[in-house]
Amino acid sequence: MDRADGLAHYRKRFAGAETDLVYFDGNSLGRPPLSAIERMGDFMRDGWGERLIRGWDEAWLQLPVEIGDRIGRAVIEAKAGQTVIGDSTTVLLYKLARAAVDAQVARDPRRREIVVDTDNFPTDRYVLDGIANERGMKLRWIDVDISTGVSPEQLAEAVGPETALVVVSHVAYRSAYLADAPELTRIAHDAGALILWDLCHSAGSVPVRADAWGFDLAVGCTYKYLNGGPGSPAFAYVRDDLQAVITQPIQGWFGTRDMFAMGPDYEPEPSIRRFLSGTSPIVGMLPMEETLAMIEEAGMPALRAKSVALTSFAITLADDWLGPLGVTLASPAESEERGGHVTLHHPAMREVTARLWQRDVIPDYRDPGGLRIGLSPLSTSFEEVHRGLAATRDVLKTVLLERAGLA
Repeated sequence: MDRADGLAHYRKRFAGAETDLVYFDGNSLGRPPLSAIERMGDFMRDGWGERLIRGWDEAWLQLPVEIGDRIGRAVIEAKAGQTVIGDSTTVLLYKLARAAVDAQVARDPRRREIVVDTDNFPTDRYVLDGIANERGMKLRWIDVDISTGVSPEQLAEAVGPETALVVVSHVAYRSAYLADAPELTRIAHDAGALILWDLCHSAGSVPVRADAWGFDLAVGCTYKYLNGGPGSPAFAYVRDDLQAVITQPIQGWFGTRDMFAMGPDYEPEPSIRRFLSGTSPIVGMLPMEETLAMIEEAGMPALRAKSVALTSFAITLADDWLGPLGVTLASPAESEERGGHVTLHHPAMREVTARLWQRDVIPDYRDPGGLRIGLSPLSTSFEEVHRGLAATRDVLKTVLLERAGLA
């Protein structure tokens, strides 16, 4: 399978890929590209060390939009001027969600509900709860099965004339359920609501067509499949016709029309830059450009095909090796309903995860009893998946024997 893999040659471009360590957590923190390590050294010595403050005028002020446009073009199929690199995922979620509900209430005071599912990522739920409390609004919860996610039927039942905003993850963080983004967007729009997509687990793994699918707003992180590094800044997408309609709530000087005028009043920049606030995190932006170059070269369709092959292979091995030990699949079995990771369920998985880490096999664990296997299509090999699932089988057998008093 590795010999037949048209993307196999990218693996050698990542630090640590030559070692025996099995990395099953690329959907939480991607491996660093070797070129990013070299680039950061060059930046520290030349870009920062030599150019100093001149770097802002020469290049850095434009980076949030330039890199945002690259993400728009290569990763989420959005035309230029709609995507920007900004703050953390949490802060950008707050900015866009708060701006959206304020605009909706101003348009129609009845729209005082935010629709979100019970298994959305914690930061999404926490941010929306805070906004609802701030603005005197109500959360309408969609109760979902944690092995799947929000269906069109569930959303259609939840939205109505009081809905201001819908927030959905394109790929569910726990199960990897791949939401029907165009259909859910249509349902939200038919109800007069705006929709904000969380792309954290899909950007760089699953094709996204933000413009064609009619997205209003989206936020995605860059430290998973885009390999930006720990805490690298998130990106925000705001459809061009909405940019002058919604007002972002954190008014900072980087989002002003003339930031160096430093005038007495806040006057927002008319472009996507209006969604910036404070000084842009330049150091955190640079590594992701190396992975963006690979995505531009390979293309998202090829990455998706490799991702499907990897997750399907993992499921086949899990069925053969782990099914007889009581492990069940906690992700969609059909590839068209599954993102870039696979979750395997067994009550012993917390202990199995801890022991695998001691053996340099690195998945992660999600309650209840979920071993989550994140497979990055640029840096993961099929042989690596085979070794990792074999180790999981052996460790689980040992744990079960010990619990039965037979080892």
